[in-house]
Amino acid sequence: MSVDIPFGPHTVWEELEKLEQHVTWMADAETLTYSSEQRRGVGTEIVVVTKVGPFRTRDQMRFTHWRAPAIMAVEHHGLFIGLGEFTLDPLGSNTTRLTWAEQIRFPWYLGANLGAFVARPILRRLWAGNLKRLSDRLSSR
Repeated sequence: MSVDIPFGPHTVWEELEKLEQHVTWMADAETLTYSSEQRRGVGTEIVVVTKVGPFRTRDQMRFTHWRAPAIMAVEHHGLFIGLGEFTLDPLGSNTTRLTWAEQIRFPWYLGANLGAFVARPILRRLWAGNLKRLSDRLSSR
């Protein structure tokens, strides 16, 4: 999913790279802690406690790609395994399209592919709301 944010990529990136602030605009993220000494860039590791409805999990992530102001990508480890990626594309001089893509595998005891199929529309709506909150956060500064 994507959102067009009325700021250039450098401004959007400055907010996006503040990992510890993600909990302020991600409705499903309850807490974020670093599990590495590193706080920015490839190799940074974080643990995010997420909650969607009655489900709560500890999402362990490691940043695998970090190129300002264009792309930030993670590998998910733990209960859910997969890849997540933010990409920033300039649209003119003062607008950025921020795209969020996730490829997550559900474990067998959560229904594997069927669980993912059922969760997909819920997660898409949740993550689209997260992107809107990030855009609103930037607009209100």
